Amino acid sequence: MSEEQILWEAEFNPRVTVYWLLGGALVLTISIFGIVLLPFWFLFGGTVTHRYLLSFRCTLTNRSLKVAKGLLVRVEKTVPLDRITDVGLVQGPIMRLFDIEALSVETAGQSTPGAAVQLAGIQDGRKFRDAILRQRDLVVGSEEDRKAAIQSTPSPLPTSAENSELLASIRDVLLRIEAKLDHWGR
Repeated sequence: MSEEQILWEAEFNPRVTVYWLLGGALVLTISIFGIVLLPFWFLFGGTVTHRYLLSFRCTLTNRSLKVAKGLLVRVEKTVPLDRITDVGLVQGPIMRLFDIEALSVETAGQSTPGAAVQLAGIQDGRKFRDAILRQRDLVVGSEEDRKAAIQSTPSPLPTSAENSELLASIRDVLLRIEAKLDHWGR
């Protein structure tokens, strides 16, 4: 098997730390006990969010998307490109103010609802998303290749005549079962 080649190492917008700092301040303000912690958040939150940003890694290879993040709990995921079903970008009004985009990657067969991977602050998010989708299409094959493969594959489904025979057979079995149940019920 060939060795994986790095195609794109994502860079992150440093303004995302201010976005996280404001988000944390909002959460603390909304909670009753958090208001007391608000001054500490503004003192130490900048350092925490900066370190958190430094922990982010996102690498597109010729076969997968590798993501790592986390300070206390380090999370590393490798998403095979052939499993990716959608790559989305989210940019709310505050994110637009800071010129930040959040990338979300959804996969086939993921066990939890929502995105398998979410990353805020990737620079050139649209170009990175397009590169992921382009590489995924190369790995999976083009849409025309898939359509041609589907059309050339014989259908495993029965024809209408076979369906009619099968349904008639099922009906006859159900009628026999119903007759026996009626006989036992007397």
